Amino acid sequence: MTVRNALLALLEQGPMYGYQLRSEFEKRTGATWPLNVGQVYTTLSRLERDGLVEGTGADAEGHVIYRATPAGHDEVAAWFTTPVARTQPPRDELAIKLALAVTVSGVDVGTVIQQQRSATMAAMQDYTRLKRVDDQDLAWSLVLDSLVFAAEAEIRWLDHCEARVRRAARAAEDAPRPSQHQASETAEVAR
Repeated sequence: MTVRNALLALLEQGPMYGYQLRSEFEKRTGATWPLNVGQVYTTLSRLERDGLVEGTGADAEGHVIYRATPAGHDEVAAWFTTPVARTQPPRDELAIKLALAVTVSGVDVGTVIQQQRSATMAAMQDYTRLKRVDDQDLAWSLVLDSLVFAAEAEIRWLDHCEARVRRAARAAEDAPRPSQHQASETAEVAR
């Protein structure tokens, strides 16, 4: 939905063809989320099918120029005023990796966490450097702020995961172990 609405929002600025839309999207987001031009044209076809954009003809080079329809303008206005839903979180590869790491034998979860923490800290430092260099472009600056805050949150979450894994390991070490006699009785009852 984001690409669809982002393209519509860009068409609010005036008619454009697909490659121009891609360039504007990447310029305004600092190319943080690269957009395939094929995806742009597929999305434009769907927007046209849904009556949210219309082709206005072709330019001298044969590029089909699109513009938002009144329904498209309404869609953009609704998008900007509707909060982003958090009911179905996006798939998070790191959360999935850690969930599996703690359940698969032979995985050194501490190493997984430490490697990710190092990579995330390096990314955060890169984002911070970029902010110092290019703090003039408000759109790009907001994207960088989001990336920095997400990296900070990820580092805090990794610290939390590491502490929980350590507590779980200590609890497992401290748990009373059944005596040989109790283990035999438990095995006999289970049969």
